[in-house]
Amino acid sequence: MKTKKFREPLTNTQLLMTITICIFIGMYVLSMIFLGGGFLHPQQIFDMLNDNASLIIVSLGLTIVMIGGGIDISVGAVTSLTVMSCVLYLNKGGSVVGSALLALGIGLAFGIVQGLLISYLEIQPFIVTLAGMFFARGFTTILSVDPQKVDHKGFQVLMDAEIEIPWLGYYAGNGALIPGTIELGVFIALACFVVVFIILKFLKLGRAFYAIGGNQTSALMLGINVKFTRFMTYLICGTLSGISGFVFMMHTGAGNATNAAGMEMNAIASSIIGGTLLTGGVGNPIGTFFGTLTLVSIKKIVVASGLNQPWWQSITTGGMLCFFILLQSVVLSKRSKKKK
Repeated sequence: MKTKKFREPLTNTQLLMTITICIFIGMYVLSMIFLGGGFLHPQQIFDMLNDNASLIIVSLGLTIVMIGGGIDISVGAVTSLTVMSCVLYLNKGGSVVGSALLALGIGLAFGIVQGLLISYLEIQPFIVTLAGMFFARGFTTILSVDPQKVDHKGFQVLMDAEIEIPWLGYYAGNGALIPGTIELGVFIALACFVVVFIILKFLKLGRAFYAIGGNQTSALMLGINVKFTRFMTYLICGTLSGISGFVFMMHTGAGNATNAAGMEMNAIASSIIGGTLLTGGVGNPIGTFFGTLTLVSIKKIVVASGLNQPWWQSITTGGMLCFFILLQSVVLSKRSKKKK
């Protein structure tokens, strides 16, 4: 007699991630059908990745922090400080490798200090990271009020380097083939994605992140070092913010006191749209990746629809964010009632 195999139900993390992916695919397909234009070309996806590689990296860092039950609103300011510091360092004769190490150092410094204050001194994460945001923004302005462009020839070579994919290109109006192009920053973002995925999926540390975010008391009973685990979430997030700054500089080639303004809000929105809960314990880097693409797609759809005023993008993003929060609440509430 054959025994029936029952599928295990999706976890909350898997369910919310699946919803995000389906919404992104459906939204993009509808854009291809009704808006056409750039949405019909693969380069549209490549441009979304090229322009937002740094946002993807920061969103991954925030996903880890939010899974652990915390929040970090300093990531955009740390990215801005990293960009300005690296630009000035390169313009004064520094090396490309040195600027990469500087970016990592800045990110690590913020991750260590904020992680210690939050985890071991038990100061509220919002207060600590708010102070970190003000400090990073202020220090960026001290470094330079005026915009700074990278004049380092070696870095300009790195900045201009891109991978061409002819068979994913398109033909322009004059009949010339324009190949698909992907910047090197995208590959750095994908490498960060793989590392975060491995940490959360396969490592004991990743399981500890979910545990302290889900129920800190239960995590303590399981023998998890809650303070160290929470510290690691901020350390990783700070490191990714530094990497994000370097990737941001690779894309823009310039530093400005207003660089990455609002990035922290976009990163939080990307994580939430991707299925990460602010209450902790639920989240997935795959969902965050598609959450970022969904957020960027919304803005492109608004512009393609003829609503070029910047406030329409903000209104649409806010509406979409509220929709996803409401959807998560309804779905998880129904699942909870069904289990009972």
